[in-house]
Amino acid sequence: MSDPIHAAIKKTIDENDVVLFMKGTTKFPQCGFSATAAKILEHLGVPFKDVNVLENQALREGIKSFSNWPTIPQLYVKGEFIGGCDIMREMYEAGELHDLICEKGIPHTHHHG
Repeated sequence: MSDPIHAAIKKTIDENDVVLFMKGTTKFPQCGFSATAAKILEHLGVPFKDVNVLENQALREGIKSFSNWPTIPQLYVKGEFIGGCDIMREMYEAGELHDLICEKGIPHTHHHG
């Protein structure tokens, strides 16, 4: 008995290197945390798919059980759950998010300096 929402989430993260499940979209974020998360990825120059959980109540609940993480936004890199806004910000400030993107071989446009 597999959850169709979980199957859809898995398909999305399998097909995209970097996926941000967020409230709203990159252009029109509906929540400060989601806006911060999207900005971090934009600063790194990482192409990512933004998935607006507000468009789908089942998705909004499904992503929380999929990752066992209670809040949105949620970042996935190469199918792996990385974390929410705070974790992203800490990793970004420590340079770890950039390292992770490099390790996973994801093309991006961030340059040091």
